[in-house]
Amino acid sequence: MDRTAAGVQRRRMGRTGFEVFPLCLGGNVFGREGRTDEAAAWQILDRFVEAGGNCIDTADIYADGASEEIIGRWMAARQNRADLVIATKVGFQGGLSPENIRRSLEGSLHRLGVDTIDLYYAHTDDKSVPLVDVIRTFDALVREGKVTVLGASNYAVERLDQALMLARSEGLHEFQVIQPHYNLVHRAEYEGELADYAVREDIAVFPYYGLASGFLTGKYRKGATVDSSRAQTAWKYLDARGERVLAALDGIAAERHATPAQVALSWLAAMPGVTAPIASARTPEQLLDLLPMADLVLSTEEIALLNAASS
Repeated sequence: MDRTAAGVQRRRMGRTGFEVFPLCLGGNVFGREGRTDEAAAWQILDRFVEAGGNCIDTADIYADGASEEIIGRWMAARQNRADLVIATKVGFQGGLSPENIRRSLEGSLHRLGVDTIDLYYAHTDDKSVPLVDVIRTFDALVREGKVTVLGASNYAVERLDQALMLARSEGLHEFQVIQPHYNLVHRAEYEGELADYAVREDIAVFPYYGLASGFLTGKYRKGATVDSSRAQTAWKYLDARGERVLAALDGIAAERHATPAQVALSWLAAMPGVTAPIASARTPEQLLDLLPMADLVLSTEEIALLNAASS
């Protein structure tokens, strides 16, 4: 991990040439009714960059495009596009046909108000479209200067390997970043073959649901009442294993004068291959609770304790 002249931490983003803050800000809550309106989103974005943050993750489907629009208007007002790494996605709705990829890209470029998207993900695998057509279309977008780096979200290791081998055999741009579902209470999907592959191929990894829909903040406990649209998802983790994880997070947080959320994200950032976890904040106050994770380095013993609790 490197630091800028101003002392801000930066992590190497695989083979892409980008360097990013240890936390990537998720824009999935921006513009969603009952979550984060534009004024609050701007405050969150301002606080994030003031702390040294530079990577912002969104998608064409978040709030039906309103997330991209909010980020775009904020960048235009702040005149800070060159300082940021902007990631967005395509394919969760409409699939990965060449026509949908191009149509969705143009929509994202317009909503974000940019000429080039730094990191463009296939949001999910689409087996109805020949993989070679997907790779050729993404490659063309890079060659046209509309995209800089390609990523794959929710891809199994076998399909990821097929995609990379196809790209290399044809001399095309390949996926250099992945976005898996990964956190302390959801480990099996990434750990093992996919993690080993990412490390071996020097693929940057940005885990989503880094706080398990808020469960790892510690607010979901027996007897608690939580008013959140994510509550139904978060409560499912409150079993014996989840309680062990919360107890371990509480103990480490108390010793390190941190919060459970900071400890959970720092654990994630320490895992093999991980570049930066993605986490969203509905309010500026929630963001301020997350930012200290960038300077929290867990010991080998603390990581082992969390690993054991979450096994």
